[in-house]
Amino acid sequence: MSIQNIILILAAGTAGGFINTMAGGGSLITLPLLIFLGLPSAVANGTNRIALMVENLTAVSNFKSRGYSNFSLSIKLGIPAVIGSIIGARLAITLADDLFNRILAVIMFIMLVVILWNPTQKYAEAKESLSFKRELTAVAAFFFIGIYGGFVQAGVGIIIIAALSLITGLSLIKINSIKVFVVAIYMLSSLLVFIINDKVNWTMGLTLAVGNGFGAWLASTLAVEKGDKLIKIVLSFAVIIMALNLLGVF
Repeated sequence: MSIQNIILILAAGTAGGFINTMAGGGSLITLPLLIFLGLPSAVANGTNRIALMVENLTAVSNFKSRGYSNFSLSIKLGIPAVIGSIIGARLAITLADDLFNRILAVIMFIMLVVILWNPTQKYAEAKESLSFKRELTAVAAFFFIGIYGGFVQAGVGIIIIAALSLITGLSLIKINSIKVFVVAIYMLSSLLVFIINDKVNWTMGLTLAVGNGFGAWLASTLAVEKGDKLIKIVLSFAVIIMALNLLGVF
């Protein structure tokens, strides 16, 4: 790779890792760049997942070191998400791309309202721990989130934040610490599929991982220091840009 390409990949990785950790949709930056640099779409998809793994593991470690970690709940939600993703990956696409993108864009705007409003936060924060009913609801939700992720993949991080906001009412900092753990588990199974099928460019993938890892570290650090306000700003920006892109504005 040329020095110019390395700089581009590192810059895109940093931006993607930051957005993914704060909200979701960072792959809309990294995937197009990898394809622009000459990788076939399938290889770009697999290569991007190396960076996503490093990004989420970095964020998990940083959140944990700063006291934001819920290993038990993360595992409980990660397992059904993995099972769901395997099912979702096997489903045939039944909707036309244009129709699906428009439906998804509307759903994302609705999710943004739910996240910003977060009607259950006061209740959940006062309780500190989830009731059995809420925990069971979250586990069931993550099974279907896994199916969605395996079927489509776009905006999974934003959907996870919306689901946890509505079901648990936890702060966005705590939700993000759970999200990055679940995505790391969820991403591993799909990455293995791409590796087995030789759909990974390791040079670009590891270079991108450096940028994503730094972006994830920066985002998780700022999330803890600046709180929910910064997360909401980045999240709103990410959702609006992704939804407009799905609607064909860009």
